[in-house]
Amino acid sequence: MSNEERFDVLVIGGGPGGQKAALQAREANKRVLLIEETSAIGGECVRRGTIPSKTLRETACALRAFVARTNGAYEVLHKEVVPLESLMSRVGTVVDAHLEYMGRMLARCDVTLCRGRASFASPKTLTVREQSGATRTVSGDIVVIATGSRPRATKEIPIDHEHIMDSDSFLSLAYLPRSLTVLGAGVIASEYASIFAALGTQVTMVDRGDRPVSFLDPELTSVLLSELRARGLEFVGGDRAVSAAWNGVDAVETTLASGRVVRSEKVLVAQGRIANLGHLAIENAGLTANARGLLDVDANGQTSVPGVYAVGDVVGPPALASSAMEQGRTAMRHALGLPPPLHADLLPMAVYTIPEMAGVGLTEEQAKTAHGGALVGRATFDEIARGHIAAATSGLLKLVLDPTGRILLGVHVVGEGASELVHIGQMALIGRLPPDAFVENVFNFPTMAEAYRVAALDAISRRP
Repeated sequence: MSNEERFDVLVIGGGPGGQKAALQAREANKRVLLIEETSAIGGECVRRGTIPSKTLRETACALRAFVARTNGAYEVLHKEVVPLESLMSRVGTVVDAHLEYMGRMLARCDVTLCRGRASFASPKTLTVREQSGATRTVSGDIVVIATGSRPRATKEIPIDHEHIMDSDSFLSLAYLPRSLTVLGAGVIASEYASIFAALGTQVTMVDRGDRPVSFLDPELTSVLLSELRARGLEFVGGDRAVSAAWNGVDAVETTLASGRVVRSEKVLVAQGRIANLGHLAIENAGLTANARGLLDVDANGQTSVPGVYAVGDVVGPPALASSAMEQGRTAMRHALGLPPPLHADLLPMAVYTIPEMAGVGLTEEQAKTAHGGALVGRATFDEIARGHIAAATSGLLKLVLDPTGRILLGVHVVGEGASELVHIGQMALIGRLPPDAFVENVFNFPTMAEAYRVAALDAISRRP
């Protein structure tokens, strides 16, 4: 008699993508086993990623806003040496609250949770070594790989987790550094660079590209760079680090390909991430990683092996929590023969730099390619009363329209509350509202959302 346990769906990894896949399967009344290797669900998002970094970000934003909104009447002073944990004192509370919520949700939906490390025995069978040391064999008709990623290491820049750190170890810094070199200009690099610059650290960013977060609309990153440079951050584009080492006295010396040497107290290496596939024995499932160490999938998240899906960081960019959730839902609906999610092409994304950047729908360049042209309406935050009241006048809301100026194709925002404001545009896109709707309806006054009305008026004035 076999000791193999049967489930309808096996999900490997309890991060955002894995959870969403599991919950979608339970909605269809499937028997689901969610396997999580660590002691807490949530993945990197909860322990070392989104929750901790955004909590630190809120502290930085609060300090900057207090100074700006009191017009210099008060000074924010801190000791010469500031324990980093003192700026993140709420992290434990935030993480605990989120974990409690996720636990309740999975329990309420009757998702079976197993804590252990899974590996493939065959495409539809897994061996799970539980935290207790026991081993169990489980099988299912559908398998979802959602094991996340870890920082990519390079031979040229050895990580010692003391002077030269990666994004996993960065927030374990004992003190706020006086100077910091950030290698990379993606989401993680840009977020940390902007946060520490806002906290008063002298930051130098180095990247091969000519601007940070290059997949976003260039107008957004132009505003970001302007803000960062105003805080003393230096962006070194078109260059790369070839070596970095602690000089044994007072600084890490980072040598660039151009020959320049950048000295700083700490270095953060944030040059991409690599999928967590090593322990899965994916070869037993008939899978191989691509040249970038990721799993190739189709538009539905299915790998080359029928019934085996992959979502989240293991499939690569954009590697955001929101995108992983949608990938998990899309994959499971396809696996179960359900219609695809509505409006999956209108997934908003946000980068939590200071200032925030967010977008949904087509960029201006994408609109030009798809529609043979684009009409754009803009509102700068210094045109918005709430922007002046909140001392948040540096920002931009951009409506991307078809060449006639009557069909909304995309919305892009940089500045105070961008990650929230973008959802108004998302709903307008889903509802196929014309830009005139932002003019013909009333917004609360004063609000940052009034930027939609100002941008729409700008667009309407430009119609042919």
